[in-house]
Amino acid sequence: MATLLYRLGRFSFRRRGRIAAVWLLLLILLGVGAATLMGPTSDKFSMPGTESQRALDDLDRQFPQAGGATGTIVVAAPEGGKLDPAAVAPVVKEASRVDGVTAAMDPFQTGSVSQDGRYALIQVQFDKAADEVTDEQKSAYEAVGADVEGLRIEHGGEVMGGEVEVGSTEALGVLVAAVVLVITFGSLVAAGMTLLNALIGVAVGMAGLFSLTSVIELTSTAPILALMLGLAVGIDYSLFITSRYRQYLAEGLQPEEAAGRATGTAGSAVVFAGATVVIALVGLSVVGIPFLSVMGLAAAGTVAVAVLVALTLLPAFLSFAGKKVLPRKQRHTGGHTAEDGTGAEGFGFTWGRLVTKLRVPLLVVGILGLGALTLPAQDMRMALPDAGTAAEGSPAREAYDLTSEGFGEGFNGRLIAVVNGEDAQSTGAAAEKATALIKATDGILAVAPPQLNEQGTTALLAIIPKAGPTAAATEDAVHDIRDRVADIEGADVALTGATALGIDVSKKLADALPVYLLLVVGLSILLLMLVFRSILVPLKAALGFLLTVGATFGITVAIFQEGHLAGLVGVDTPGPLVSFLPILLIGILFGLAMDYEVFLVSRMREDFVHGADPQAAMVSGMGHNARVVTAAALIMTSVFGGFVLMDDPIIKSIGFALAVGVVIDAFVVRMALVPAVMSLLGRAAWWLPKPVDKALPDLDIEGEKLNRQLAAETRDKTPVSV
Repeated sequence: MATLLYRLGRFSFRRRGRIAAVWLLLLILLGVGAATLMGPTSDKFSMPGTESQRALDDLDRQFPQAGGATGTIVVAAPEGGKLDPAAVAPVVKEASRVDGVTAAMDPFQTGSVSQDGRYALIQVQFDKAADEVTDEQKSAYEAVGADVEGLRIEHGGEVMGGEVEVGSTEALGVLVAAVVLVITFGSLVAAGMTLLNALIGVAVGMAGLFSLTSVIELTSTAPILALMLGLAVGIDYSLFITSRYRQYLAEGLQPEEAAGRATGTAGSAVVFAGATVVIALVGLSVVGIPFLSVMGLAAAGTVAVAVLVALTLLPAFLSFAGKKVLPRKQRHTGGHTAEDGTGAEGFGFTWGRLVTKLRVPLLVVGILGLGALTLPAQDMRMALPDAGTAAEGSPAREAYDLTSEGFGEGFNGRLIAVVNGEDAQSTGAAAEKATALIKATDGILAVAPPQLNEQGTTALLAIIPKAGPTAAATEDAVHDIRDRVADIEGADVALTGATALGIDVSKKLADALPVYLLLVVGLSILLLMLVFRSILVPLKAALGFLLTVGATFGITVAIFQEGHLAGLVGVDTPGPLVSFLPILLIGILFGLAMDYEVFLVSRMREDFVHGADPQAAMVSGMGHNARVVTAAALIMTSVFGGFVLMDDPIIKSIGFALAVGVVIDAFVVRMALVPAVMSLLGRAAWWLPKPVDKALPDLDIEGEKLNRQLAAETRDKTPVSV
């Protein structure tokens, strides 16, 4: 692999103009495609194979007029007052005139008025699903009652779901990354070139992704996740190759040769690291959840583009920059730094020797500390987000809070029982029996009279739980209802609604989590065996990854679910973690953890293979790569941290968990525990049974074969003195 990438790097370096033109043309074409073909994203979470999804599909067929999105307009009189039917009627009439609305129910006719008469709920039915309602229709819906004086009117319901937008806050992460690059390289040219290379890769990936939205349905979080990962890995991969290029320049190589070798060695590690991220993200498809599969594939696409850009466009940029990537004082004097492998030793060497002396205390403190941080994860609860966790002041949150104030949180988490029978008589009888059983279930506040379709073969029962949509009591009530109505004869009774669907999604994801974790850990062991040709190094890496994941889960649960220090990250209302966060976090952190493992340990193996003592090899690996890995981790943390500033609770929690995970994995696991274990194991770390060694292909990640080949070519070209 290293030899192939070496040739690719030199080719891109020599053909810099053509390579840059190809990427620029591709960016323009995809940009035009995105501008002309981009379709809307969706907040719809489908879950094939679950009871709630089956019930929704039945509604579309048997009761289409009830299958569209719903809205709830909350009307409240001033404190101490009561609502007048005559004052509410114009609001109902205005809502019914909104384009796409099939019905708006008068709360005084449906009984949706609070006991004190101060609050009322106007139920609005649309003819299309929430993701099909246009922005103009949503705007018209939100404007209902705007001219009414003396009443507070808030607009909520499924129709209020909107796309997540990227704002200026995410740019802060990029700015921090730029500062870290300048400090790391000591050169504006190197920092700017690295950042520009990554941004071009992200732009190409995102343009390609948006070009596909006309034919592929994306959830609104998928592009944000793709952007988040594309930025982080794009900057890191360019950083690794540029750092190695600078090292070769400092050793006296010509720029073209330095670019080739940097692409062959660091580029091999980039390919492996990128492949692990892509495999982990594509592996999300095995869970069998469409929206999660699309999120994984979208993010995997941007990561793959980041790898290609780093291997081709970056060498072309290096050709344009030449020796300007070095600090000004080194360009002509040939001065070297510790990180270049010469001169005074830097902090990495000092830290490596310190770890050797304190390896046992470091392991004990590190493992116990991460274990303690993992403890809150045992209480982790998962759910799909609802308006109760939306940003304070947002329309959906205002409607949620006003509904809870007037009626109780249960009115925000309505359930729907769908009764399907062969004829009207059997359907009616089953609906009556189901109503009685559901009313007697703990945690249920009320059950509305059944609504029948024209044929009378399908009935809808609106159910109001006592607790909120994501409360544990509501989840228990859903399971109890399903158990109670399972034996009703003459009709099929299925429970659905946004709340039930969220519970089903969380259950399926929770069941898939251990399997996916086992798959990822097993994959990491296999891949690292190929790279490092060792048994213990992969096991150590996998155990370190488990420590990272456990501690990250624990911290995220403590803040986002339990509310400890929640205000520091802008969490208004703590609640269960979004249901797909844990499995997504495992997939992404796995790839990122392997990045740092490869870049640190590959240098240790390289020195060991060339005859260094195991302890010296460990110190050398830390000394040469600690600075780069530290910079890479800071950049990735800053990029992920920028998304914590977003108002959307899903993106906020994902950005926070990834940022914390990178900090723990890079600075605690890879920079402390890994060298401590390597020092403790010594020569045994590189043991591999001979039969296994022969069976495994040699990927040459460290470029060992490349170095031997180049050395042989140099000897052949050297004239023999007579």
